[in-house]
Order: sequence, then C-alpha cells, then structure tokens
Amino acid sequence: MLTALSGVSFGSILFLVASGFSLIFGVMGVLNLTHGVLYMVGAYIGWTLAIQHGHNFLLAIVAGGVGAAIIGLILDQGFLRRIHGMLAQQVLLTFGFIYVLTNLCLWYWGALPRAPFTAPTLDWSFPLAGLQYPFARVVITLIGIALAVFLWWLQSKTKFGMVIRAGMNDKEMTVGLGINYGIVAAAIFLLGCFLAGAAGVVGSQLFGAHLGLGQEILLFAVAVVVVGGLGSIPGALVGGLVTGLVVSFGTVLLPGLAMFFVYLVMIVVLMIRPTGILGRAITD
Repeated sequence: MLTALSGVSFGSILFLVASGFSLIFGVMGVLNLTHGVLYMVGAYIGWTLAIQHGHNFLLAIVAGGVGAAIIGLILDQGFLRRIHGMLAQQVLLTFGFIYVLTNLCLWYWGALPRAPFTAPTLDWSFPLAGLQYPFARVVITLIGIALAVFLWWLQSKTKFGMVIRAGMNDKEMTVGLGINYGIVAAAIFLLGCFLAGAAGVVGSQLFGAHLGLGQEILLFAVAVVVVGGLGSIPGALVGGLVTGLVVSFGTVLLPGLAMFFVYLVMIVVLMIRPTGILGRAITD
C-alpha cells in the first residue's frame, strides 16, 4: 500500500510537469526540450527560498513557477516564435538551451546538489499500515489533483479552452474565424513553463535539486506524454499515475530495472494505441 501511495505522489509530480509539456506540444506543435531544465530551475529557486531564506513554501512554489515562466517568455518570444513548424530546428535550439541554462545554474548555485527538504508546515507524519507516512506526500498528491481539476475546467468549460480545442482540431479554421491564436499559444507556453517551475519546487521535497535533474525529469515527461496522449489533461494525469506506479513498484521489486519497465510500458502503448491512452491525432 505504501508503495502504491508513493507511486501516486510521484505520479502527481510527473503530471505537474507533463501537463505543461503536453499542452505546449499539442497546442503549439513546439517541442520544448528545455522543459525539464525549467523544472530544475524551479527546484533550485524553491530550495533557495524555502530553506536558505526561510520563506513560505507557497511563495516558493509561485516564485519557482514565475521564474520558469520568465525564462519561457524569453525563449518563446526571442527564439521559438521564429521557427514555428520547424521541428528539427526546435530540437536543436532547445537542446542547446539545456546546456546554457544548466551552466547558468552551475554558475549561480554551484555544483553541489541540494538535499530534499520538507516544508515546516508539512513536516509531520501519520501512522499507516504499521509505518509512518509523510504528510508532505499527501499534500503533493492533493496538489496534483487540484491542478488536474483546474486544467480540466480551463480546457473543457471556458471560452479560452474552447479556442484551445478548436486550434488543436483545425488551426487554420480557428485563425480564419478572426481568433488571435498567437496570443492563445503564447499564454499556453507561459502556463506550461509556469507549471514546470512550480512542479520543481513541489518535487524538490522528494528529489532536492541537482544539475542532472532537468534531463532526468524530461525523460519521465516524455514517457507520460507518450502513455497518456498529447494535448490531453486527463491523458497527462493517467500517464503520470501509470508511470509513477511503474517506477515505484519497479524500484521496490527490481531496483535496477525500474526504467526498463517504464520504457516497456511506452512500447506497449505505442503498439496498441499510438496516440496514447487518452490522446488523439493532432492536426497542424
């Protein structure tokens, strides 16, 4: 039971990251490989504010998200907007920015990894199945659920979400109706980057912060999107939970093969349903 709960909490963090990654790729057709590094930047910002300066954990989450969103704004408006629809160029550009941002983090925070921490208000546990289960993991899961509900409402029940869905189905028709889809796409990009940074702060309670974190979390985000489906908030949630549970049980049962099972699940899903469990084909 504890293994399953740990997998759900880890899956909630993966959902926080992958939901933004999925929306950016699904809505804009932009493959932003810096998404994992934005998570890492958020983790460093959260660790600095919550531990080094002793600020409120909620403030640290907002600061991590805003910091990642600012970087995303510079990246989108300064570079990516010039190469929309050019997937190969996007891969090369964002791959290069992985090293740029990683070295900036190295310059500012140094090479020493930051240990995981627990926010003071969450630093307690309760008995469960004969063991003490950290309350922080419960809060991480609740944050994931709350965000899933909010994003589902935003995409399914608002005019903004209606424009998003219309653009995913037929971008040319949406623009032809007089909708400024560029503004909508830019807002989605900022939201996705904000979610990555905020997820880094939340996830730093489990993984801390280190310079290789960006690449590690990007692999998980890709796995979640492949399993759940592009541009689908429920798909990102399902993909995150499946991946989190696979990693959790794989780590307990066969520690050396945890990532192997993640890739195996990806392969099976791609063979059975190439668009993902709840995904659908996205038109340009």
